[in-house]
Amino acid sequence: MRTLEAPPKPARESRAASRGPVRSGLDVLARSGLRDLESGRVGLLMHPASVTASLRSARHVLHGICRSRLVALFGPQHGIAGEKQDNMIESPHGLDSELGIPVYSLYSETRSPTMEMLSGLDTLVVDLQDVGTRVYTFEWTTALALEACARVGVRVVVLDRPNPLGGRQVEGNLVRPGMESFVGLYPVPMRHGLTLGEMALLVNGRLKASPKRISADLNVVPVQGLKRGMLFAETGLPWVLPSPNMPTPATAAVYPGQVLLEGTNLSEGRGTTRPFEIWGAPWLDTSRFMKRFSRRGLRGFVLRKHSFQPTFNKHAGKVCQGFQIHVTSTRLYRPYFTTLAILQDVLATHRKEFEWIRTPYEYVRDRMPIDVITGDPAVRQAIEKGHSLDELEASWAADLRSWRREARDHFLYGA
Repeated sequence: MRTLEAPPKPARESRAASRGPVRSGLDVLARSGLRDLESGRVGLLMHPASVTASLRSARHVLHGICRSRLVALFGPQHGIAGEKQDNMIESPHGLDSELGIPVYSLYSETRSPTMEMLSGLDTLVVDLQDVGTRVYTFEWTTALALEACARVGVRVVVLDRPNPLGGRQVEGNLVRPGMESFVGLYPVPMRHGLTLGEMALLVNGRLKASPKRISADLNVVPVQGLKRGMLFAETGLPWVLPSPNMPTPATAAVYPGQVLLEGTNLSEGRGTTRPFEIWGAPWLDTSRFMKRFSRRGLRGFVLRKHSFQPTFNKHAGKVCQGFQIHVTSTRLYRPYFTTLAILQDVLATHRKEFEWIRTPYEYVRDRMPIDVITGDPAVRQAIEKGHSLDELEASWAADLRSWRREARDHFLYGA
């Protein structure tokens, strides 16, 4: 297991780079090259946000380095072009018309690269912008790719990118045993505080320690100049939508909590220009809700009343009463706890109207979507019964301490 970004450089140059601009793993590769890519056949797992600081696509960077040795592209959920809107909308396999190489979908009949897809590859390069939330499938696509590559002896290179939420705060419960899914293959908190590269290192370590006793030959190319506490806006890097409903870093800031609304009949703002920041329903009495919710005294954000009419998804074409979340302090705002409180108070004030939806979620058909999302039915039960959310959060403390200890072993950007 390696975390070297390129051939060794003089110490003076390394120190200067650390004071310079933030460069993604792809930018580091484009500037310095990588020994792992000097020979052999290469595949690339990418999406629209796989770009350099000058917005050059990873596929063009890799093709410039590898030429005819770049022999396959792989796309995660939403498609390699990021065009698919929602949960369980699969992408077909295809052909890159410019490069003339196959494009394999890892959100199709399979979520894991098959032996046929990996056949003949020496290295799989992964360049995906993650958003720091467990319920975002790119980290699990990467995990499944690591496992598949470990089985067949294909090297994996992860070109790391910043966690837009920073890496100092973690929040939420771990996935309970037996509740694993494609939005939680391992016991990870909702807001986990790792970059995709750090998560890959952690997953690879777990694979090695598991009964499978396998691990990939993994090289993470770190983000140059990144500090653990940096938010995305502080990096100076361009934001490109990693998925259709993640338009801005502000969306990512609320997503660790607002993704819970996908398990309810509340609109999470899909079909608007500010998904996840905007939420509500045609039946929501905003004044009655706020009278209850404001007693909690939660800090770091403002709920501004906002009416909206989604163009698709839940309540399409209907006027919804609701709110927009405006984060005023990323240090004080706790997205997961905040949305748990929102759900508990909506349920308390709208028992006849509020529902947990029951359609399949990320290929799980025998559990309620809210339980798949949270990874623990006890969270839903606490909301339903009106139990203290402070006590619920306190019950996760020991698990989070264990998570922090394990995660720290894989930090690339300071403690």
